[in-house]
Amino acid sequence: VQLQASGGGLVQAGGSLSVSCAASGRTFSSFSMGWFRQAPGKEREFIAAINWNGGGTEYADSVKGRFTISRNNAKNTVSLQMNSLKPEDTAVYYCAATTQGLGLPRTAAPFRYWGQGTQVTVSS
Repeated sequence: VQLQASGGGLVQAGGSLSVSCAASGRTFSSFSMGWFRQAPGKEREFIAAINWNGGGTEYADSVKGRFTISRNNAKNTVSLQMNSLKPEDTAVYYCAATTQGLGLPRTAAPFRYWGQGTQVTVSS
């Protein structure tokens, strides 16, 4: 599956931004999807994941209550709505896909397919 992320940009602290990821090449609903981010000099960090039908989600503690992951299997897209953004949310955001069937992974290793990343910058 090929993944194309979009929607990043510059926003002030406290603002909102949505990033999306379009999938192509294989049956989108066969994948659980995740979002990760990587800030300069830091390791890639798990943000959120959603199962194949949207019935299950997982969030990192750092974004719980502020970010919402969703998917539209008819449009082959997964989105991340980000509210109450903080400067520490500044990073390149990546979408990823996994066929792992048991639970929702919170680490990068089970995600076989990755998008190219989109920059999110939150100014103070």
